[in-house]
Amino acid sequence: MRRLARLDSLASRPRGLRLGSRPIVSALGHDGSSLRQEPTLITTLPSGLRVASQRTADETLTVGVWIDAGSRSETKENNGTAHFLEHMAFKGTKRRNRIQLEKEIENMGGHLNAYTSREQTVYYAKVFKDDLRQGVDILADILQHSTLDQGHVDFERGVILREMEEVEKTVEEVIFDRLHLTAFHNSPLGYTILGPVENIQSITRQQLKEYILNNYTADRIVLAGAGPIDHGELVKHAEEMFGFRTRDTRSAPSEERPRFCSAELLYRTEEEGGLAHFAVGYEGVPWTHPDSITFMVMQSIIGSYKRAEGLVPPKLSGNKLTNSIAHNTEPGMVESFSAFNTCYRDTGLFGFYGQAEEAGVRPCIDELLFGVNGLAYDVSEEEVERGKRQLKTTLFGSLDSTTAIAEDIGRQLLVYGRRIPPAELTSRLDAVDAAAVRRVAQKYLCDADIAMTALGPIGQLPPLTELRARTAMWRR
Repeated sequence: MRRLARLDSLASRPRGLRLGSRPIVSALGHDGSSLRQEPTLITTLPSGLRVASQRTADETLTVGVWIDAGSRSETKENNGTAHFLEHMAFKGTKRRNRIQLEKEIENMGGHLNAYTSREQTVYYAKVFKDDLRQGVDILADILQHSTLDQGHVDFERGVILREMEEVEKTVEEVIFDRLHLTAFHNSPLGYTILGPVENIQSITRQQLKEYILNNYTADRIVLAGAGPIDHGELVKHAEEMFGFRTRDTRSAPSEERPRFCSAELLYRTEEEGGLAHFAVGYEGVPWTHPDSITFMVMQSIIGSYKRAEGLVPPKLSGNKLTNSIAHNTEPGMVESFSAFNTCYRDTGLFGFYGQAEEAGVRPCIDELLFGVNGLAYDVSEEEVERGKRQLKTTLFGSLDSTTAIAEDIGRQLLVYGRRIPPAELTSRLDAVDAAAVRRVAQKYLCDADIAMTALGPIGQLPPLTELRARTAMWRR
């Protein structure tokens, strides 16, 4: 399963599974106005577990559990455990064996999904409106009573290794995994979600149980739902079915803030006619930082480009960077580029990813670096307004299903402790102007350390020291 792409998650793709039928199409029973949506109701149980929901006029609903733990909550020895647990959740519980679980989901006409990211693990069910209790019961059962059968553990090793092989074929995913490893190589934030091969082959049942014990605690869990849901009923089900313990924060180890490293990780090949793939990252800001909204706008201003796509020819594009690349590089040399901005609880990663033919690597990176530098000196109000409009379309336009709404609720409660109302988010976006963009870009992106990773025919790739020096340069 892959979530809908979001501007703030491009460099943090989750790994996921799905069990059940094809997704049910939601009935659009509302006017689609994000600013006039129903309020999000939130209840905190005595255990610390939070229950949140938003009512929509649909025939189906989505209910899920968002857990504030992912691959970042692992050690070198057990890296891959969070994702491994995601696989084991569908293999049977003390009440339902694997076959019974699959038949129950199928008979409901729903589906059960899970995904793991660096800071979160998510399990959710999409069911018809009369099946809320059954959906919550299944989620509570797989999270609290999975058998973690040793035979299934051994079988899933092979499944995950095959999944790893598929991930390795997706160059963009490989690039971003390696960029995290490069930028945060002294922190668990640099670990891959799947974990290394040796861990997948050796993870034990005991390690899985210890991960659950240490991380699946009530204060780190949100039960979120969206659809024709009665909030009081959802709270009642949570009280009845979830018995997660409360974490003893006094004994919990303190987590160090990841240190951003200026480093490079390069894999050169001589593949005939292949494209070079490269990513350059700057240290960004956390979710709750006052400048996080401005970073989102800056990502939208840089934007993205893909050759032979789009209605407007690149040389006529209103995007300054796309226009500049079209005029200053040979036709066909640059395949694509895109900006990314990923926030974490105490840091972030901002930058750009590109694909180009070998001869186009240097001019492409040159234009992209100057484009980023230009945010600090030469950005116009027109560019900022265009970026904000595109960002609003992405943020609000993606909330078009109960699954997307539930995901937004769960994620925001974990990272902000609340759900930001659309009117507040719109107001904060509207407050960003060219002066704010210049201030933030000068503070974080000019004369700044960078991390870089690349693979393919990268013989023309400039060295890291040269690129680092260019972050302090501006072309007028």
